[in-house]
Amino acid sequence: MGYAVLHLEKAKGADGAMSTHIERTVHPKNADSTRTHLNRELVQFPEGVKNRTEAIAHRIETAGIRRKVGTNQVKAIRVLLTGSNKDMKQMEADGRLDGWCSDNLKWLRETYGELNLVSAVLHMDEKTPHIHATVVPIVTGERRKARQEERNGKKKYRKKNPQDVRLCTDDVMARHKLKHYQDTYAQAMSKYGLQRGVDGSLARHVSTSQYYKELVERQDSLQENIENLLQLEEEAQKKLKQVKGEINTQKMKNAAVNATTAIADGVSSLLGGSKVKRLEAENESLRQDIVKLQKRVQAEQREQKNMENRHNSEIIKIDRSYQQKIAGYDNRLKQIDTYFPIVTELLPIAEQCREVGFTEELTRRIVSLQPVGFKGRLYSKEHNERFRTEHSTATVERNPQENGKFQLCIDGMPILEWFRMKFQELKEKLGVSRTQKEENRPRKGLKI
Repeated sequence: MGYAVLHLEKAKGADGAMSTHIERTVHPKNADSTRTHLNRELVQFPEGVKNRTEAIAHRIETAGIRRKVGTNQVKAIRVLLTGSNKDMKQMEADGRLDGWCSDNLKWLRETYGELNLVSAVLHMDEKTPHIHATVVPIVTGERRKARQEERNGKKKYRKKNPQDVRLCTDDVMARHKLKHYQDTYAQAMSKYGLQRGVDGSLARHVSTSQYYKELVERQDSLQENIENLLQLEEEAQKKLKQVKGEINTQKMKNAAVNATTAIADGVSSLLGGSKVKRLEAENESLRQDIVKLQKRVQAEQREQKNMENRHNSEIIKIDRSYQQKIAGYDNRLKQIDTYFPIVTELLPIAEQCREVGFTEELTRRIVSLQPVGFKGRLYSKEHNERFRTEHSTATVERNPQENGKFQLCIDGMPILEWFRMKFQELKEKLGVSRTQKEENRPRKGLKI
């Protein structure tokens, strides 16, 4: 059983950047442009409203808010609704996606108010089908903060009409309400085999790209540590060389003093010997520090080498697995071409079925060479139009013009001809054909 996914996020200002993504005015890199025509706007805009941005402004202007809306106020809440990838794909294949969309709209309207739901768009061109909904946080009743002040005895006055309409995101996204949303949404989605995530879980998903990013950052940190340690070692070597020079100089001074007088030699030996011992002790300490630094450098270098080896090993495993899968797929394709040559001829038909809008289930039935009855809308790329039919039959038939080839037919005629017939019917319905006939009809003049 998969999980129901519900995510709420405050939108800033007119939220134009998100509108661009949702309405596909700029096509994102992670979307499949061949499936963008399957995206659907699930909420009808009011008359005169053309897009999501205008719908947000229209709801605020017509809600009856008396207080001026601040420029920094949150005017909309983004709501993302989806499920686990495997479950959503299976839902699409089973033809249950329309029911899922209807139940999502029902939950949104019951939870946030029908008028507050100003937009809901189904995206079918990304990896997992999902809905982007937009809710304007219009509420009534007294502010939560005002009620708390009244309980604490701090409130000095009461509003004349506590049921005034307000724009207040904090009321809609209060902590206890967010938990309530997750609970009720999971209940509404349970019929589709989707369940609620663990309540209060602190688990966070780490993507593969994030994992490798952290791996590289850790390697950079190790390299930086190594460079710092090498710098410390260099400084220690310089100091050690300086101390050695001081020891040699001090020994030479002691020898000169010893050659002058015995008394001076005794005093000088006492003082000089003490300083030599101190310098030699410092020298030994520096030697030990250098040894420790060298060991730390070697340990850091070994750790970096191990990480590189593990990283390369993982890449080799992934590449080997990928190559094995590719070889298996190639072998299976060769077997299919050998034993089922008709499959290769039917693959373009399956692709054409998906392009015009048939579901995966209907496509499987159509390419199995059985007549399939259906109703709904089919998309024509030639006319950039969806043509509706209340009852039609889709079949795959031999193409008489190309030996050994198949063609997709609707109601007994090739689909391209069926689209042209539907387009002609549409033009006649709109009066285009009649107007052209009247323009081409010879005008009657006066006879002399």
